[in-house]
Amino acid sequence: MVPAASHAHDHSHAHSHGHDHTHAHVHDAAVPHPAQAAPWSILRMTMAARVAAALAACAVLWGVVFLAMR
Repeated sequence: MVPAASHAHDHSHAHSHGHDHTHAHVHDAAVPHPAQAAPWSILRMTMAARVAAALAACAVLWGVVFLAMR
């Protein structure tokens, strides 16, 4: 009977095929992306701008409803 520990494998893989393996986008799976500056944010809008945007979105959605009912 052969013990399981005697099955040693060498897993060293040398990459010598002419190109490097550098990756620009490398981070651990548990680490989120760093915060990036948003071009605009609803949190930075004035209250009047928020109300105007909400009314515009409402008007567009009601327009879709009325078009669907025709």
